[in-house]
Amino acid sequence: MIVRIMGEGQVKLDDAHFTELNKLDDELLAEMESGDETGFRRTLGALLEAVRRMGTPLPDDALEPSELILPAPDATLGEVREMLGDDGLIPG
Repeated sequence: MIVRIMGEGQVKLDDAHFTELNKLDDELLAEMESGDETGFRRTLGALLEAVRRMGTPLPDDALEPSELILPAPDATLGEVREMLGDDGLIPG
């Protein structure tokens, strides 16, 4: 799957990693619902770092369609709330 982190670029991520990412996504969703800004910041950073660590960066000139778009590291709680689907940021 091709994942874009807004403002950073794209990475190719194996589907096997989505179990771990979904755990972070669930935690992020709970923190957003409770208004826990500190927890939100920490978990968003952990989610993006996990994608960077587990994924393979695509070249900057690659124009692959992104199947998943994640917010920038400095995104606000409100901005991320607007990006949410029924399952959070990551489907499944």
